[in-house]
Amino acid sequence: MSYQASHRFARISARKVRPLADMVRGKRADEALNILRYQPQRGARLLEKVIKSALGNAEDLRARNIQQLRIVDARVDGGPMFKRVRPRARGMAHIVKKRTSHIRVELD
Repeated sequence: MSYQASHRFARISARKVRPLADMVRGKRADEALNILRYQPQRGARLLEKVIKSALGNAEDLRARNIQQLRIVDARVDGGPMFKRVRPRARGMAHIVKKRTSHIRVELD
């Protein structure tokens, strides 16, 4: 049985979190948390929280071997963008896209 958790509309670009998701995909959940704990990126904290949430969901649904759960799917998709305007030279405007992402983890 698979257990999943997601963080939708995370205020970080998907491009910054994807390498971390690639790093932990296929590993055991506790091993993945140890790897992410020593990563300096802000996205590692967000991914850690989602993995802990998935472990909590597994515990709530009475999973037998929580220590043996593996990350079978760690997906980071782009979410909607906030569009802001920044003034530029000669009275022009420049659009700044504040990107969001959807982080999804599945354990099995």
